[in-house]
Amino acid sequence: MNEEQNEKFFDLLAQKAIYGLDENEARELASFDAGTTELEFRSLELTAAAIHLAGLEADEQMPSFLRERILDSGEEFIRSQRAESFQSPEKGANASSSTTGTYGSWFGWTGWATAALASVALAVNIWSTRLQPIDMAKVPTPVETPRALSPNELREELLRSESNVYKASWGAGNVKEFSNISGDIVWSEAKQTGYMRFRGLPVNDAEKTCYQLWIFDKTQDKATPIDGGVFNVQNEGEVIIPITAKLRALGPEMFAITIEKPGGVVVSKREKIAALAKIETSL
Repeated sequence: MNEEQNEKFFDLLAQKAIYGLDENEARELASFDAGTTELEFRSLELTAAAIHLAGLEADEQMPSFLRERILDSGEEFIRSQRAESFQSPEKGANASSSTTGTYGSWFGWTGWATAALASVALAVNIWSTRLQPIDMAKVPTPVETPRALSPNELREELLRSESNVYKASWGAGNVKEFSNISGDIVWSEAKQTGYMRFRGLPVNDAEKTCYQLWIFDKTQDKATPIDGGVFNVQNEGEVIIPITAKLRALGPEMFAITIEKPGGVVVSKREKIAALAKIETSL
């Protein structure tokens, strides 16, 4: 068996041990010496079984008598395989007639023996090293991912951290059905961020309408207030909505919520004003 055949032979054995073979691969493996194929495949299975020990849990160290028994059993089994390999009539016939037969009776034994000894040694080593104490000081501490804050928590944090925050209370607009609206709005000029808090703002059908915030700023023409973003209300009760202003608001004087088509508008006709809030204090 030349080097290329030898490489192909072991590739097929590894494929068989790990994934299995399809029909063509099985036929190709069968073309090699049957005795050699069986011995080498058993050696790969033994190696895989020894490696599998790495995933087993152990509560105590392997006793010395058991270690010796594993090694003795491995050596005894190797000797028996060696005797069978050289005494096989089929292999003997191949040895006298072809190079492949010689490989089957000699390399099949040496290859299997090497893998078997390595497997036994690996099993003993795994058993021994898995039970060594772990130095917890060297184990890295897992990094805890910070919990995302809710809109209410972000609002409270803004009020605590900022001294220059505008605040105003919501009142009714020109829509009679929305007369029970209450809540407030806070805006940080420094951070250009803020939050709207509503109670009594009705749930809207997002396929038909949306709510849109407008910021009337002293730096902006009153006819074109700053778009503060669109939003929907999905639940009754108190809701808190972040403000997403499209332009910088440096001196807000009033805020308005209008009812618009889905997606909002560039300039509102202000036909339906759901709520209004005039600046009361700057904290």
